[in-house]
Amino acid sequence: MHVCWLLPCVLGIPCLWPGFAVAGDSSREKAEKRADSHWRVKRGWVWNQFFVPEEMNGSHYIGRLRSDLDNGNNSFQYKLWGDGAGSLFTIDNRTGDLYAIQKLDREERSLYTLRAQVIDTTTGRAVEPESEFVIRVSDINDNEPKFLDEPYEAIVPEMSPEGTFVIQVTASDADDPTSGNNARLLYSLRQGQAYFSVEPTTGVIRISSKTDRELQDEYWVIIQAKDMIGQPGALSGTTSVLIKLSDINDNKPVFKESFYRLTVSESAPIGTSIGKIMAYDSDIGENAEMDYSIEEDDSKTFDIITDNETQEGIVILKKKVDFEHQSHYGIRAKVRNRHVDKELLIYHADVSTTFIKVRVEDEDEPPVFLLPTYIFEILEENPHGAFVGTVSAIDPDQRKSPIRYSITGSKEFTISDNGTIIVTSTLDREINAWYNLSVTATERYNVQQISSVPVYLQVLNVNDHAPEFSEYYETYVCENADSGQVIQTISAVDRDESIEDHHFYFTLSAEDTNNSSFTIRDNQDNTATILTNRSGFSLQEEPIFFITILISDNGIPSLTSTNTLTIHVCDCDDSGDTQTCSDKKIVLFLGLRVEVIIALLIFTIVICGSVFLMLALRQQRKQILFPEKGDVLGENIFCYDDEGGGEEDTEAFDIAELRSTAVMRARRARKTTSAEIRSLYRQSLQVGPDSALFRKFILEKLDEADSDPCAPPFDSLQTYAFEGLGSLAGSLSSLGSTDTDQDENFDYLNELGPRFKRLACMFGSAVHSNN
Repeated sequence: MHVCWLLPCVLGIPCLWPGFAVAGDSSREKAEKRADSHWRVKRGWVWNQFFVPEEMNGSHYIGRLRSDLDNGNNSFQYKLWGDGAGSLFTIDNRTGDLYAIQKLDREERSLYTLRAQVIDTTTGRAVEPESEFVIRVSDINDNEPKFLDEPYEAIVPEMSPEGTFVIQVTASDADDPTSGNNARLLYSLRQGQAYFSVEPTTGVIRISSKTDRELQDEYWVIIQAKDMIGQPGALSGTTSVLIKLSDINDNKPVFKESFYRLTVSESAPIGTSIGKIMAYDSDIGENAEMDYSIEEDDSKTFDIITDNETQEGIVILKKKVDFEHQSHYGIRAKVRNRHVDKELLIYHADVSTTFIKVRVEDEDEPPVFLLPTYIFEILEENPHGAFVGTVSAIDPDQRKSPIRYSITGSKEFTISDNGTIIVTSTLDREINAWYNLSVTATERYNVQQISSVPVYLQVLNVNDHAPEFSEYYETYVCENADSGQVIQTISAVDRDESIEDHHFYFTLSAEDTNNSSFTIRDNQDNTATILTNRSGFSLQEEPIFFITILISDNGIPSLTSTNTLTIHVCDCDDSGDTQTCSDKKIVLFLGLRVEVIIALLIFTIVICGSVFLMLALRQQRKQILFPEKGDVLGENIFCYDDEGGGEEDTEAFDIAELRSTAVMRARRARKTTSAEIRSLYRQSLQVGPDSALFRKFILEKLDEADSDPCAPPFDSLQTYAFEGLGSLAGSLSSLGSTDTDQDENFDYLNELGPRFKRLACMFGSAVHSNN
């Protein structure tokens, strides 16, 4: 059995006839196999492939499928299944011819797998098993090269040597690289040939000549890629490459100006900015950073610092300038790059310089003292007007204004118009050894211009203080002391200041030297020892001794003081210790202190008690006599005094009765005593002091009180006894009590308040006694 594959010869591709026959098979065997089963055919269809060129328009013949059992009687039918069957590919079911009915694109799909089978139309059964085959789409050069990594950008340092690698570009061709030269590419340079080149097969771009960023900082290079090795008919694609040049420090900074003029005020403080200078550098970034410096400045008056933000040079004042001393300065400045690589030093061999002329402007300056400080010395106790010293200040300006001087904060000194300091009061070194003065100088033409200088004045010592005891001495000598016994060691102090060390001399006065029971020994170390000059002292006969000690110093002139030392005779113990006497004195002193404290406390208590008592008495006098009628106090007179034969009585007088005649009315029959007194009490509260007689009586008593030298100095309430010329109330005396009922009850007096309490006690007691 033979299967024949008929392939057309297309585009020079040789036709293949891959069908083959199997030797030794007889026709009978074939018939038996077909009769047994179609699927048990030992071999019939074999695998094969077809080649179809891409981009063919319309129906295009591919090849023929034919079974070796097909005898041409049209009883066989060919069927097709698989990729693109019916849509891309079709088969003539009678002849087995294959056709492509659509245009194929290898770049979309290059291989299709299909299946074919032969059917016997008479039986409807397959003559042969399915056979699988492939259709390959053969390539044609229909795709141009494409650069897939666009856009391209590269950075390369300026001034790079020839052959320096810049960047590699790569194009891609969708055609089949195994099909001829369709995908074999060749690169070429279409723009940028002056500075760059490209390798034809790799697409590597390199430097072909030196570049300068300051002339041109970037380049656009166009690269072309052609397939088919650039042969005629080849397709091509292009891309653009941006090549930027990075900066190197191949340019030195250069001053824009070769000459600068600046001005500065003579009053400007150190560090003042007086102007700016500027240099230009064609480089950028770190390569353009620069440092300015002074190249020539003999006066060392100015300096230059760099502003890192603007890269300007700032000229600053390094020292104070003085218009009167120098009005113009000339300096030269230079500039260098801050960062320069060693291989680039050749570009920076010569530095750029510029000349700066500085003019000093004159200002009205304050006076200037000839010295920064003044120190004077003067002896203490110099008289008023004594010369101390002279300070001097001048006006540094050209007009030379006169100067006026003054001293602030000092009462001991004054200064004249010519700067002479004189003393205005007596100086005492022991009180103040140094004076810190401040002398102010003021221009007369401009009083706003003021300056001051410190003046230190030392008061020199004069030996005007004699030495004296360094402390108060409590000296004791025992009654049984022997002659020559040491009883006290004394020392001295001197408030004067001595150039040499102080040295004191101790002696007894002439009188004590001849008659004293004690003697003194100078120890030559500013101390002296007091010794007994005899033995045996009596506490009873002579308990205290006073000796006069003369102390002299070594000053010029030498001064001597007279000091008295008190020596107490002491009843010492057996050991001869005088400490017991000192202890007794302390105990006595403490005892006296306790007694004094107690006395002071008692005195304080007595004073406080007296004050409180006086305040209480004053308060009691101010109390209202009748609290229940306190608002009508001015209309009542309350009298307390003795009546008749020494018996105390208290009455309230009705002022209205004072207006009656002098003739006493007949006494009315008494009601009960209780009712009468209540009635009189009420009447006394209703009358007012409008009687001329009563007024006269009050004025006389007021005059007596005002002229009384023993009257208290504060306001007081005066009370007087006055019965008037007669009263309807009668008397409350007990003299007429015999005419009343003997069983009269006077307990009602307790109801009339505290003013009748005494009467209630008197009459109540009498009634109880009678009972």
